[in-house]
Amino acid sequence: MRKKGIIIGIILALALGGGFIYRFTHLTTGEEGKPAEQKEAGEGKETNEAKKDGDEKKKDEIKTVKMASDVQQKTGVIVAAAGMKRLGGMITATGKVEANADRIAHVSPRISGKIVAVRVSLGDSVSAGQPLATLDSVELGEALNRYHLSKTKLALAQSNMDRIKTLVEKKIAARKDILLAETDYKIAQTELHTDEERLSLYGVSVSDLKSDKKPLLPVRSPIGGIITEKHAIVGELADPSKSLYTVADLSSVWVLVDINEKDLSKVHKGQAAIVSVGAFPDLKLKGRITYLADLVDETTRTVKARVEVANPGRKLKPEMFATVELTLPATAPPVLAVPEDAIQDLEGKKTLFVTKDGTEFTPRVVESGLASGGMVEITAGLKEGERYAVKGGFLLKSELKKGELGEE
Repeated sequence: MRKKGIIIGIILALALGGGFIYRFTHLTTGEEGKPAEQKEAGEGKETNEAKKDGDEKKKDEIKTVKMASDVQQKTGVIVAAAGMKRLGGMITATGKVEANADRIAHVSPRISGKIVAVRVSLGDSVSAGQPLATLDSVELGEALNRYHLSKTKLALAQSNMDRIKTLVEKKIAARKDILLAETDYKIAQTELHTDEERLSLYGVSVSDLKSDKKPLLPVRSPIGGIITEKHAIVGELADPSKSLYTVADLSSVWVLVDINEKDLSKVHKGQAAIVSVGAFPDLKLKGRITYLADLVDETTRTVKARVEVANPGRKLKPEMFATVELTLPATAPPVLAVPEDAIQDLEGKKTLFVTKDGTEFTPRVVESGLASGGMVEITAGLKEGERYAVKGGFLLKSELKKGELGEE
């Protein structure tokens, strides 16, 4: 029995001793006791973490754009201090672009004739007075015969008057004969002038009659613009009742919009408006209300308004849908506001280029609020009095992008 207890005691002592030795050896070895694979993995992890921290620090570095004052003047970069402004409300309405009816011309000949030449086609640009088509007209031929007859009668009347003047000076003819000759000359002169006016009314000038060729009747455009309709075909008969062309001057167009009845008190003739279309979302064109209807539509409870707007480059096409913004008078308290063009989209964020010394620009993310009349309220990211690029922000953005690409 005693022997059995001794054996059990020895076994327990060996177990405790082995556990102590195992723990001691693992505590003291630490990193040195790790296998080579584990050490390499640990070192790799630390290297990746250090690289990641470096990238984040590099990303957090503030990028700036330096531009000297003389370069700013050449490139159109303008710096100003942020200030408080009163922003008015805004009425937004949807409308449709139409050709300016005051700048449309239906072109037809002055007299009947057969079309022998067509000089322009649909979509061509024409200037005022430019021939669009040419006609061969019987009526023009008759007018030309009268003109030549009147011209011959005038030459005979002048010759007769000169002859009688000579006879009167020699006292061979009576003085009343010279009075009669002068009267005949003035009558012939008037008839010729009338025939010239008739030809000019038809569209034929006296200079056109100097050629030996049979003059044809030109059909000229009364205004400059674009050919929007064409009905002239060679060989067809044309007369004053038939329009051969429609010419539209699209340098100015109309936008017809519907104004809600509840907003009528805020809208008036002559009010400024901003027009935009879906095809060119960044294009903002300034216009003005030139007409406000006196009748309210019974169904929609709206009133038709007409906005006349300049159309540079003819980007606004008739039948396009357009959005019209009508700026209302500013009555709210002043807020910190900047021009819309000053705000740039940088990595999906609204950004202003702020400067302290006027030559080094730092992009700063801002938050915007109410927009009206080309101005935008800044609710965060900018303080009153801070200087920023009012114009030229897009150029500064491009320079910033160039610098980032250069570093990479």
